[in-house]
Amino acid sequence: MSDTSSFSRRQFLKTTGIAAGVAALSGTVLPAVAAEPHEAKQHALAADKEAGFSRGRMFFTNDLEFKTISEAAERIFPKDGTGPGAVELQVPYFIDNQLAGAYGYNAREYMSGPFSPGAPTQGSQTPLLRRDMFLQGIAALNAQAGAKFSKDFPDLGAEQKDRILKMCEAGEIPTEGFSSSQFFALLRGAVLAGVYADPIYAGNEAMRGWKLKEYPGPRMANLDVIDDAGFDLIPPVSLADMQ
Repeated sequence: MSDTSSFSRRQFLKTTGIAAGVAALSGTVLPAVAAEPHEAKQHALAADKEAGFSRGRMFFTNDLEFKTISEAAERIFPKDGTGPGAVELQVPYFIDNQLAGAYGYNAREYMSGPFSPGAPTQGSQTPLLRRDMFLQGIAALNAQAGAKFSKDFPDLGAEQKDRILKMCEAGEIPTEGFSSSQFFALLRGAVLAGVYADPIYAGNEAMRGWKLKEYPGPRMANLDVIDDAGFDLIPPVSLADMQ
């Protein structure tokens, strides 16, 4: 994750298991607005407007929480010479909007007990909803940043942020009800989904995530180019473009 890593973005894009243009989050739907205090929502919207963001928050009403998820997402998918990072692609808003809806509430999943430690192939066995795991995971990142460097996570340097995230990935950060490695896996999956999901879900700004992979979007047909002998670079289209 460091800036000096020889593992380039292009290599990452080639080896990642996330298919281009597919929202990796299970049960991804157009999000519903979460029931949060009106004043907190107005403050979040005002903060976004002041910062020059073109999208609004639906879940995170605490600025530190949103800044933390933004900085963590940017370290997982950073901007480099080949293209934009998570923040430019507005991935934090994708995550925020998803947590406000069915994905955050685990609405399409079995969430009753018993809750026992499962095999690695069985996935998460926690009774916590994703929205709660994100809030607790973010708090754990900031607590660890404070313990190690006496700062909040967003105020750390790049190498310090990477150190905290690597500890999280290794399961070395204290959490309750789930391991920090589970939270990191959830966060990484959400970041990649936001990079490659259709822009109607608030991420993949201007389809630039698709353009990194030369993915044309969910077209109904390719009859106009199917017989071409060479490679056709087709401009991407979003579901919102289909009338």
